[in-house]
Amino acid sequence: MANNYYDPADLRKFGKITEWSEELGTKFFDYYGKVFEEGALTAREKALIALAVAHTEQCPYCIDAYTKDTLQRGVTKEQMMEAIHVGAAIKSGATLVHGTMMMNKVNKLEM
Repeated sequence: MANNYYDPADLRKFGKITEWSEELGTKFFDYYGKVFEEGALTAREKALIALAVAHTEQCPYCIDAYTKDTLQRGVTKEQMMEAIHVGAAIKSGATLVHGTMMMNKVNKLEM
């Protein structure tokens, strides 16, 4: 039995998600592949974005995959950490800005 909830071996099973819904799984992988093709952003830039999002979403499988991917694309440890900090800043800022909703509700209830 694994020592943690997430089994790193499961990452290799990602392609099998099409087994129980072939049409939707295939469409997802077509879309996923298209998104990561070179375009206005380089594959390296997309990998860094994916790494930051993987951390804000707290997906250990994505963190594993995009840590490896960014390293293979020549991204430095410092660049990886900076990207993660950008993601964290956006995530925390988005949380805090929603505080205005609470403030609006409190102001309305206090009337």
